[in-house]
Amino acid sequence: MQARWVDTAEALDELVTELTGVERWAVDTEFHRERTYFARLALVQIAWEDGIALVDPLRLDLQPLAAVLEGPALMVAHAADQDLEVIERACGTVPERLFDTQVAAGFVGFSTPSLASLAERLLGVRLPKGDRLTDWNRRPLSAGQLSYAAADVAHLLDLHDRLTERLDERARLAWADEECAKVLARPRGPQDPDTAWWRLKDSRSLRGASRGVAQELAAWRERRAVDLDVPPRFVLADLALLGIAHKPPRTVADLAEVRGLDAKQARGSLGEAVLAAITRGHDLDPSKLRLSQGDDTDRELRAAIALAAAWVAQLSRDEGIDAALLATRADLALLLNAKGGRLVEGWRRAMVGVAVLSLAEGDAALAFDGRGGLVLEARSHRPLPMPAPVQP
Repeated sequence: MQARWVDTAEALDELVTELTGVERWAVDTEFHRERTYFARLALVQIAWEDGIALVDPLRLDLQPLAAVLEGPALMVAHAADQDLEVIERACGTVPERLFDTQVAAGFVGFSTPSLASLAERLLGVRLPKGDRLTDWNRRPLSAGQLSYAAADVAHLLDLHDRLTERLDERARLAWADEECAKVLARPRGPQDPDTAWWRLKDSRSLRGASRGVAQELAAWRERRAVDLDVPPRFVLADLALLGIAHKPPRTVADLAEVRGLDAKQARGSLGEAVLAAITRGHDLDPSKLRLSQGDDTDRELRAAIALAAAWVAQLSRDEGIDAALLATRADLALLLNAKGGRLVEGWRRAMVGVAVLSLAEGDAALAFDGRGGLVLEARSHRPLPMPAPVQP
């Protein structure tokens, strides 16, 4: 099917009119964010039953697409998180309904599949191999780029059909719908500055006041990066941030000696801002330190989490559900710390949560099944709540 190129307001209005009456449509986006904090949208690919359109956001205001997003039609996308981020920034809204083919595939035996692998395994279709480093900001786009871009949406509706059939067969369609709704509900936009330090490599090796310094300095860096619309590393390199956290400098002269810190960053208002963040971090009240879930887990629970994670991996294989959908280590930590989370409600509680609590409370034990797998067994006179598929 020949893709339609849309680069005028009139053509976009015509496309919106066509999409207003459809029951579902598929979307993918191409964007760059190598030198900016916020992704720069370069192309929007849209497919519906009657056609494919490639919309040029470099020439158009995409606000008219909000009418389609806010309508009743189902939007189909693959690994939709980043697409939703750039679409919301361009259109001011996200769709009312979403079917994420990567999320849905996790419920029928696939583990975070790429679009290409999913199309080949479910449809027998091989997508064209494009250059991942291609410049989507170039105009005009080459024939190869146009073909690659169109292929990213051409089969999404067929994948929706095939995945829906498999989900229905396993009575898991409601689960997939629930997870896709959660994708829509996730917060998007700038990261919480106070948790930005979690992304630092080796951040868990920090101890004492160094954690406070890392938190405050990374928060300052994140806010400045947002204001300037540049990647945080352009404001202050990770190497410099970690070096400062491990051994906080007290003066501008000390700051100039930090490895990875540009000389101009140690002088003037920038140097003063860095030193001020260091002081705030050093004096930070421990109650205001934001710890990641892994750091906040009691040491005595770590063995239980590791054991539960091993069982979740086995359950993933037995049930044909992506382990990341069943439970992450963070989910297990929340459950075992009695802090709620995904495992205390819905299908996850019945399939994972109840059994993990039985394991932690000593009412169950893990054993080898004699074939290289693991099996959960009752240890007490009380019946063990075994995981079982829940009818939606």
